[in-house]
Amino acid sequence: MENAGSLLVSVRADARQMVGPDYLEVTVMIGHTAGSRAEAVRMVAATEDRLTADLAALGGVPLDQGAGRHPLTWLAHSSSIHEERRHDKETGRAELTGQVSASVAVRIAARELDALHTLTAVLMAHPGVNVHSVSWHADWDNPAWPGVRARAIQAAIGKARDYATALGATIEQIEHIADAGLLGGDRASYESRQVLWSARAASRGGPETPALNPAPIDLIATIEARVRCTGASLPE
Repeated sequence: MENAGSLLVSVRADARQMVGPDYLEVTVMIGHTAGSRAEAVRMVAATEDRLTADLAALGGVPLDQGAGRHPLTWLAHSSSIHEERRHDKETGRAELTGQVSASVAVRIAARELDALHTLTAVLMAHPGVNVHSVSWHADWDNPAWPGVRARAIQAAIGKARDYATALGATIEQIEHIADAGLLGGDRASYESRQVLWSARAASRGGPETPALNPAPIDLIATIEARVRCTGASLPE
C-alpha cells in the first residue's frame, strides 16, 4: 500500500518583521451646532469646503477609482444630524435644547510621510475639525512581505522537523504549504498590525492633538504546512 507506515505531520508557524509604514489614514469629524437644521448643515458644508480646498492646495485629490496611490486623498464617507437634548434634573427626562448638531466624517490618506507637518497644520487651522483617529498601514505588496512569508515557511518546516525527530522519523516530502485556515482553523494567513490613536481632539492644538509621527508596522505571516514522515516510532 502506498505510503504505508508513513506519518503526516501538520504544523503552523509564523514570522514577523517591523517595517516603516507606507501610508497614514486620519479620520476627522467636522461638527457644528446651530439654532436650525439648515444653519448647522450650512456650517458643516462650509468647513468641509475650506478643509478640502486646503488639502487640494497640498496636491490632494478626492478618493475615487482613479486616485490609485495618490500621495494625498480624502473621502467624506458619513454624515449625521440630530436635535440636541439635555438631561433635566427636575423631570429626569432628556429635553430638547432647541439646538441642532450636524457632522460629517472625512477620511484622509497621506503617503508623503516626510511632510506630515503640513497636514497637521491644515487640520489644526479649522474650527470644528476634530481629529478622531490616526492609523498607520503597510501596503499589501510592501517589499518586506516575500521575506516574511519565506521565513514563516522555514519556521513551519523547522517545527515539523522537530516533531519528526522526537518520533525518530525522517521528513520525506512536503505535502502542503498553505495560508493559515486553508488546512483547517480560522486564523488569518497574514496581517499588518498598525498603531491606532483615537480621541476627540481639539481642533486648534491642545494636549489631545496627536503628533503625526510615523509608527512602525508589524508584518506577520502565518503558514500551515503538512509533511510526510517515515520511520516514526512511539517514544519510550
